Order: sequence, then C-alpha cells, then structure tokens
Amino acid sequence: MSIYENYVLPHVINCACGTKPILSQREKIVPKAKGRVLEVGMGLGLNIPYYNSSEVEFVWGLEPSSAMRKKAAKQLDQSEVEVRWIDLPGEEIPLEDNSVDSILMTYTLCTIPDWNKALHQMHRVLKPSGKMLFCEHGIAPDEAVSKIQKTINPFWKKICGGCNLDRPIPTYIEQAGFKIESLEKYYLPKMPKFAGFNYIGVACKV
Repeated sequence: MSIYENYVLPHVINCACGTKPILSQREKIVPKAKGRVLEVGMGLGLNIPYYNSSEVEFVWGLEPSSAMRKKAAKQLDQSEVEVRWIDLPGEEIPLEDNSVDSILMTYTLCTIPDWNKALHQMHRVLKPSGKMLFCEHGIAPDEAVSKIQKTINPFWKKICGGCNLDRPIPTYIEQAGFKIESLEKYYLPKMPKFAGFNYIGVACKV
C-alpha cells in the first residue's frame, strides 16, 4: 500500500464523507439496520454513532484497507455496537448464504471495482426477509451535470480511492436481483452538483 493510500487518502475520505450534508444522510439510513448487519465498506467507521445498539446484534465490518480500519478504532471504542472486521473487498464476502438481516452501504458502491460481483455476493448472504439499506452518490439526471461527471471521472478516481462519479446506483442494485422498495433522489445542499447527487433507499431480495 502506497504512502498516499496509507496516510493521505483516509484524511481525504474523512473530509469528503464526513461533511454535514453527508452525515445527515447517514443519520437517516443507518438506524434502520437491525439484527446481524453487514456494512460493506465500513471505512473510517463514520456510521458507527448512528447505529441503534438495541436493534443490532452485531456488525460485520467489511473493509479491505488496514489504514481505514486503524483510523476507525476511535469510533469503535466509543460505541456499544460490536464490530467484527472482515478485511476483504466487497467482491469477497466470506459469510454463509442467507445469514445477514441487514446490509448497509453508504458511499461505497462508487468505489467497488467489480460492483456486479459484489452486489451478487450481497444478494447471496442476505436473508429472504432481510433489507439492503443504501445511501450513495451517482450519476445526475441533468445532462449538463452528468457530462461534467463523465469528463472528470478518470481524474477523480485517481485522487479519491477509486470513487466513480457516474454510476447509476439504482440500476446496478436492481440488476443484481434486488427490488427497490423506497428511493429518494436529490442533490445534497452545499455540495458541488457533480459530486452531490444522492440516492437513499431500501431494497429487498427477489
């Protein structure tokens, strides 16, 4: 792992993903998690304060970056929620079929290289009665904005840990065998439009 990935990238991600508009989205979706939770891309543990500990048995924290897991230690120390780390990428989920009550993804699907494989893995481990909870940024509906997203995406990916600006998040989720039960789409306030088109919703397994 490079010096940039070890020391600079976690700070960049913390600054980008810990802004007030994004934290407000986390606060909306994270408390919906129940039972045995799989958080895909736990990163710096920014969601930890928003879990309802009385509703959660424990959380499998899927995070391949040792630097991110190290940075998350402070959040974990201050929480009543038990976290069991899985130091593998989203494409490799070493859990049994139908073993997860809730899957949580917040600003994660944009960075997974093989998003299709990862989503099918999530589909495999989610219980038939389970829910996928997601909050992601992605391709904007306005042509002028989406054109900017596609133009700067190659450069953006390099400096932001593989983050893609132009992924059609709901489409990807549905293509992996999920049915979206609720979905809100809007630009987040006080953020540049090219990085601030937000999808937040709940999906189930079909």
